[in-house]
Amino acid sequence: MTSVFNENDVTEMINRINNLNASSRPLWGKMSVAQMMAHCNVSYELVYENKHPKPNAFTKLMLKLFLKNLIVTDKTPYKKSSPTAPSFLIKDDKNFEEEKARLIEHIIKTQDLGEFYFDGKESHSFGKLTKHEWNVMFYKHLNHHLKQFGV
Repeated sequence: MTSVFNENDVTEMINRINNLNASSRPLWGKMSVAQMMAHCNVSYELVYENKHPKPNAFTKLMLKLFLKNLIVTDKTPYKKSSPTAPSFLIKDDKNFEEEKARLIEHIIKTQDLGEFYFDGKESHSFGKLTKHEWNVMFYKHLNHHLKQFGV
C-alpha cells in the first residue's frame, strides 16, 4: 500500500493534488474541489488542531465498534457518495488555493513526523492506532477523494 510516511509516495500524492484546479469537477458526489480539499483537511485537523470537539464516550465506543475497521483497514475501499461524520461535512464555499496549500502542508507534516510518531497515537474517534492503521486512514481517505476528481 502507498504510505503517507514514504517520501516518494508523498510526492506522488502531491503531484495528484497539483493536477487539480479550481474548476475540476467530481465524477460523483456534490462537493466542489475546494470543499473536497477542506473535507480532506479535517482528517489532519483532528490530529494537529484543537478545532473539532471530541466525541463523548458512548459515541466513541460506537465508532470503534461499527466504523473503525472500515476506516483503518485496507480491505474495503470507500463506496462512492458514502455518508460522512458531521465534522467532515463542508457546506460553505472554500478557497481552492488556501485549501490546497493546507492539504499539501498537512501531508508533508505527516510524512516529516514519520510513522513512529503515529504508532500508538490516540485518534480522535478510534482510540490508539498503529502506524499502519494511521497510514491506511490517511491514505485511503485522500485517495478516495482524489479518484473522485479523476486524479
